[in-house]
Amino acid sequence: MTKNTLPLAVTAAALALLVGCSSMKTPATADVAVSKAAVDSAAGAGGAEFAPTEMASAREKMAAAQKAMANKDYKLAAVLANQAQADAQLAQGKANSAKSQAAADALQDSVRVLREELDRASK
Repeated sequence: MTKNTLPLAVTAAALALLVGCSSMKTPATADVAVSKAAVDSAAGAGGAEFAPTEMASAREKMAAAQKAMANKDYKLAAVLANQAQADAQLAQGKANSAKSQAAADALQDSVRVLREELDRASK
């Protein structure tokens, strides 16, 4: 190594060591909080109605993540929280899609009725 890259390599190694050690001991509080917010958001968007399977999965994984946090298994808690968040986002996406489709169908019905009225009026 050259004289200029040695300090950089030592700094990078020390930083990697610090990040690795701290992530194993630090609770996955942020992951769990973000996932809980995602589950709540999906529920508010109608996830239980339009995507019940995904919502049930998100809630189960969220409960398991909270249990893992209580047991201080932070690695498992982070994994479960991320899975719960993905399930919740899928549920919210399906709910939004179903609502959009219903709105589009209603709009199509309105257009059809207006066309029928115009046809009748022009005869």
